[in-house]
Amino acid sequence: MANTSILDRSRTVAGPGYNRWLVPPAALAIHLAIGQAYAFSVFKKPMGALISGDPNAPAPTDWTPTQLGIIFSIAIVLLGLSAAVFGKWLERVGPRKAMLASALCFGGGFFIAALGVHLHNLWLVYFGYGFVGGIGLGIGYISPVSTLIKWFPDRRGVATGMAIMGFGGGAMIGSPLAVALMDRFKDVGPQGVAATFLVMGLLYLLFMQFGVWSIRVPADDWKPAGYVPPTEQSGLITTGNVTADNAIRTPQFWMLWVVLCMNVTAGIGVLESASPLIQEAFSEKALGPGRGVTAAAAAGFVGLLSLFNLLGRFFWSSASDKLGRKTTYAIYFGLGILLYALVPTLSAQGALVLFVVVMCVILTMYGGGFATIPAYLSDLFGKMQVGAIHGRLLTAWSTAGVLGPLIVNYLHTRAKEQNLEGAAAYQSVFYTMAGVLVVGLIANLLVRPVAARYFEKEATPQKVVA
Repeated sequence: MANTSILDRSRTVAGPGYNRWLVPPAALAIHLAIGQAYAFSVFKKPMGALISGDPNAPAPTDWTPTQLGIIFSIAIVLLGLSAAVFGKWLERVGPRKAMLASALCFGGGFFIAALGVHLHNLWLVYFGYGFVGGIGLGIGYISPVSTLIKWFPDRRGVATGMAIMGFGGGAMIGSPLAVALMDRFKDVGPQGVAATFLVMGLLYLLFMQFGVWSIRVPADDWKPAGYVPPTEQSGLITTGNVTADNAIRTPQFWMLWVVLCMNVTAGIGVLESASPLIQEAFSEKALGPGRGVTAAAAAGFVGLLSLFNLLGRFFWSSASDKLGRKTTYAIYFGLGILLYALVPTLSAQGALVLFVVVMCVILTMYGGGFATIPAYLSDLFGKMQVGAIHGRLLTAWSTAGVLGPLIVNYLHTRAKEQNLEGAAAYQSVFYTMAGVLVVGLIANLLVRPVAARYFEKEATPQKVVA
């Protein structure tokens, strides 16, 4: 022990009597920080006016919305890729070293992006926030998950929900923080963006240290007081363990890949169109003078969706401990299909209150899908390398992060070319996303217990019950 680094996994093993409820705050410290990525859109207008100084009258050398949108896309793609690449490394070195790597990459990405803004070099911003910061996102996203599942084998859904709800709530902190800092530093540099990046990078780097140094892993023989592990495999909950390398050889892994990809693709479709849809469908022209939804009200609506995204991550993942993961995903898809198909009708009829309620319910299931998938993986493949398996599955998120916006933008542009306005311009978007959920529903229904040949021999399940 004397020769081991303070970052080694062995130095994070909790002693007897350690309170496992001290672990979730460490996970939240990481996810609340990296969840800032969902608030990146607050930088788009200021960064598009670094030369002109006026977002409404950009100069020819200002960055375009399309160029700036690529930054977020790079970050999400690198999230999935880095989670897949570094998942096995995380399981080997432990959460402390992984969390520190995440903090250095995520905070460092802001620093590099600040230099890119200062020099007006978009490629530096791509490299900083997108590439380096995206690696920090991926490592940070998966680093607490397997640890929490090991601490809460009796409440796997609750455990993953506690961590991943932080990612959904990160934007609720990051958005107002960024706006306040840009206003504070607006006289320091163009739009105050570069200085804001520097300060946010430092703040997040320091904030994430709480998670780095407070995280603990349970001893190999630890289990919660009164918890009796099942003696045989029942339904979709295994008593064995599958390695990450073997997991990707199973049909179950790829069924869940499709499940996550379809759920995220449809959810991003909502997020992409929520603000313009509510303004166009519920305009003064549709509802009458003085009754239309304003831009400020639409911004509040998007904030409300973010709140339900957060709440859904904890509610649905916790409910899945009672309902089962397969049943919970069947609800996501089955109810989701009906609600997505209902949105165009509510929009056309001007039913604003019902529209808002339906959209909020949809966002709870979007967030819940993220939080439930690690527990689903743990049920099917065991907890030994669930972090690495989860990391590889997150490539589905990277795919959906590109696929969802492409589908939405194509369908909406095509509708506009056909001279469709208001709610009519979004009908094809929501009907198509309902179809996407049908694909996810079928994939979920095809999930079966993992065949015994994929399990590690020393932990082969005693019995498989379909």
